[in-house]
Amino acid sequence: MTTYCDYCNSHPEDTYNRVYHDTQYGFPLRDDNLLFERFILEINQAGLSWITILKKADKFRSAYSQFDIDKVASYDETDRVRLLSDPGIIRNRLKVNAAIENARRIQNLRNEYGSFKAWLDRHHPQTLEKWAVLFKRNFIFTGREIVKEFLMSTGYLPGAHTPDCPIYGVVIAKRPPWHSLCS
Repeated sequence: MTTYCDYCNSHPEDTYNRVYHDTQYGFPLRDDNLLFERFILEINQAGLSWITILKKADKFRSAYSQFDIDKVASYDETDRVRLLSDPGIIRNRLKVNAAIENARRIQNLRNEYGSFKAWLDRHHPQTLEKWAVLFKRNFIFTGREIVKEFLMSTGYLPGAHTPDCPIYGVVIAKRPPWHSLCS
């Protein structure tokens, strides 16, 4: 019998979480828009269950221009109103504002580092505590748990999978050789 992580064991009949676990959770992302997407989904998950976000992920992509950083950064008040009235996403003013403002801040980081990923790589590896301080300094709506889940889900922090999980080896194989994990 195959042993899976607690994540899967705690959602045995849930195909949304299982597919996410097997194909996305902990896998390194290279594309800035995909990193931005994961960041915004993690922000939107705050106070809610992850399954709620997974079920709404396609609606989020549609509402937020496929998480194109430059498009979201250009959103104005009309876009805020549109997002806050969209029943397919989480309609929370703080979270909507965080998506727009954080897109703008990522644009600034790209000006300095070339990409959001390059900014992350530049600061990797470090402890969760140091990451949390760094995110708090550079973004809004980024508590420790949001930062932890974002970094674990994108392979910057360990913990997405246990070594006996069959997906653990798949994730490790997809990491760049220079990419180490820090606890």
